[in-house]
Amino acid sequence: MKYNINKGIGRTVEFKGLKAQYLFMFAGGLLTVLILVMILYMANTHMYLCLTFGITAASVIIWKTFSLNTKYGEHGLMKLGAKRSHPQYIISRRSIQYCLRLNNKNKVR
Repeated sequence: MKYNINKGIGRTVEFKGLKAQYLFMFAGGLLTVLILVMILYMANTHMYLCLTFGITAASVIIWKTFSLNTKYGEHGLMKLGAKRSHPQYIISRRSIQYCLRLNNKNKVR
């Protein structure tokens, strides 16, 4: 079976609907789960517990990655991070009279 990974020059990487950073999150998450299952197995944890953990964690990663991809799109996580860094509102502690006086001084006659 042949999979096309890139659709063209200058376009973002896409694989099975996952775009850009979600593809790296997907691969990194599954690799982390694999390493954790191997560590649990070498630590002599019961085999069925290792398999249950691995299947559950991989399913959650797959589900969450695809849901984030559909919810936020290609650049959505960057937009979400930028939105968190901006303040919700700006507080001005100066009185209205001060602002009006300052405004009147700046007028050119």
